[in-house]
Amino acid sequence: MATSADTTIAALRSGHDELAALVRDLGPTDLTRPSGASEWQVSQVLSHLGSGAEINEATLNVALGDAPALDADFNKQVWARWDAMSPIEHAEGFLEANRRLVERYESLDAATRNSLRIDLGFLPEPVDLATAAGMRLSEFALHEWDVEVAFNRYATVAPAAVPLLLDRLAGLLGWIGRPEAVGERPVELALRLTDPDRSLGLRLTDRVELVELPEEPAGEISGPAEAFLRLAAGRLAPEHTPDTMTVTGRLSLDDLRQVFPGY
Repeated sequence: MATSADTTIAALRSGHDELAALVRDLGPTDLTRPSGASEWQVSQVLSHLGSGAEINEATLNVALGDAPALDADFNKQVWARWDAMSPIEHAEGFLEANRRLVERYESLDAATRNSLRIDLGFLPEPVDLATAAGMRLSEFALHEWDVEVAFNRYATVAPAAVPLLLDRLAGLLGWIGRPEAVGERPVELALRLTDPDRSLGLRLTDRVELVELPEEPAGEISGPAEAFLRLAAGRLAPEHTPDTMTVTGRLSLDDLRQVFPGY
């Protein structure tokens, strides 16, 4: 039976293969197009993904005992090196660094996938592989969309990643949401998603959180799960909103865009 780590690594593999197929064909002009990430061109998104892959692989190697502890300035040194690259180097570097990271995840046997604990450096304690890989997937899947939407306005978040990102969303909303954008609180909305089907509640008080489906909601959000993920990540501009995404009741979709300005 596949574990959470297994399905997450499989999603990272399919995401890499999809994005790599696009990136290999991009020329200098393509790489300087605006991306779906505010203020970043396509090459800068690839730089972010590539440097992140390098840091994640180094951190994984430390956890496996294959490398000594990283210097305090390791991340800054990696970012500085990537920042100095040209757009073409960003693309080529991403292809190599992300391939290595995914292959490193795939090389881990079942026992290691279950027992490994990884110190990410910014959390109170080490986390298991499913959590570490899941954090990478959350970052990768949304930035994959950032690149793809530069060439296809109808791009969506990769289907293999969507249920896994939804499972992680509850832990992120308190950090990424801005409930103060709504004047009168508390507000509870029904959240009815498809692909996969989920029925939940979205509560805005002094924080934003997912809760059980409310009995008397003040409104309803309905539509594709991937579109709600993009809304929460500040990536649901009107031109990238599917017709099937609707908001009724006390708040509007524009109100929710203010609650989720992006990160």
